[in-house]
Amino acid sequence: MKILQSWSYNMPLKPKEIVEALDLYIVGQQKAKRAVAIALRNRWRRQQAPDNLKEEILPNNIIMIGPTGVGKTEIARRLAHLANAPFLKVEATKFTEVGYVGRDVESMIRDLMAIAVHMVEQEHEALVWEMAEKIAEERILDILFPVDKKEHEDEIEQERVGKTREKLKEMYKNGQFDDRYIEVELQDSPGVGGISIMGPMGGGGMDEASDFLNSAMSNLFGKKKKKKKVKVSEAKKILTEQEADKLVDKAKVQQEALSRVENDGIVFLDEIDKIATSSDSGRSADVSRQGVQRDLLPIVEGSTVNTRYGVVRTDHILFIAAGAFHTSKPSDLIPELQGRFPIRVELDSLTTEDFIKILTHPQNALIKQYQALLNAEGVDLIVKEDALKAIAEKATEVNDRTENIGARRLHTILTRILDDVMFKAPDTSKKFVLDAKTVHENIDDIVTDVDMSRYIL
Repeated sequence: MKILQSWSYNMPLKPKEIVEALDLYIVGQQKAKRAVAIALRNRWRRQQAPDNLKEEILPNNIIMIGPTGVGKTEIARRLAHLANAPFLKVEATKFTEVGYVGRDVESMIRDLMAIAVHMVEQEHEALVWEMAEKIAEERILDILFPVDKKEHEDEIEQERVGKTREKLKEMYKNGQFDDRYIEVELQDSPGVGGISIMGPMGGGGMDEASDFLNSAMSNLFGKKKKKKKVKVSEAKKILTEQEADKLVDKAKVQQEALSRVENDGIVFLDEIDKIATSSDSGRSADVSRQGVQRDLLPIVEGSTVNTRYGVVRTDHILFIAAGAFHTSKPSDLIPELQGRFPIRVELDSLTTEDFIKILTHPQNALIKQYQALLNAEGVDLIVKEDALKAIAEKATEVNDRTENIGARRLHTILTRILDDVMFKAPDTSKKFVLDAKTVHENIDDIVTDVDMSRYIL
């Protein structure tokens, strides 16, 4: 069955199709995939509801429970990519780093809005890119071969200039001028020498005031420009981007981005277990963690956040939280926050069989990545079945003996095994066969020595 690669409200993916699309990149974890698939489909269902009910239907936020390296972040990231939705991953602990106050929790909504504006800008620029290329082409030809436009040009002269111009365009398209240097006008990078307002504990409101003042100063005195000599091949890109930027309606972009954030935005709150109050934590830590939870509550519950692009309502943003919950449990969160995450999904620890699939099955599988890297050197990497099994078994063994870091252990083990090959690839034979014998030769001694395996693997 063909999997659609992007979401559309006209042709939304069914939950089953969403799971199948996630299966291309993530091994196992069917319960978590089902939960996020339903949550994504519910967004379309909400849009079909009567207007008087549409605003009342709130998203079912999700808590994913499971050890590191089992696919929690990847599920959320792939879901956002599939939905073409603004996506932000943020660590819950980020809001406790500066003490009891921490960073303003509203900053994550401002960051999400900035991501959405960038996304929509790129989409709008893609629509006008062809036109921008034509305008840039005319600008470059004017710089290369300036034409003195007379007030009363006779028809013969106009025809001659027109034919010459067409020939030059053909030469330009064939890249005959690419190595010539021309002078183009560039804007200075924003923020250099800008105004910065310092506030207590890095509050986000101060960032907004700084942005407003810098924008006002820029509009008052005009944006600084500088001239630079570049090759025509580079000028094509610079001038096309400038023209595309001019053709895009900024107000429309911001309006669409605002709508996307409010209706389609996804915030992935990682390490939420670190702000839960466990029974063995100190009193001061409890105060700090509960403070962060209470700050997060209104954002998850539904509130308004001021951003430089407008006021964002968070009522329908989907929040997906994740944590290992080794020393705490979801019930250690404050009751009000628990109530805002009604869906709880436990992710399974990865088995040896899962590791074998992870090495080869996903479209971005580790073995495929290493094969692509070595192909750049003209080296053909062939991995035998017994090698895959040996690597998976060693990953399981090291995870059991030391810290369980899930599939990330495969990275460390493969890096160790292929270290010599990657180093000598430019000067070695053009074929390398990885079998179980090679795997054992490279890592058996390290795995046996617990102290060394903790250090190296």
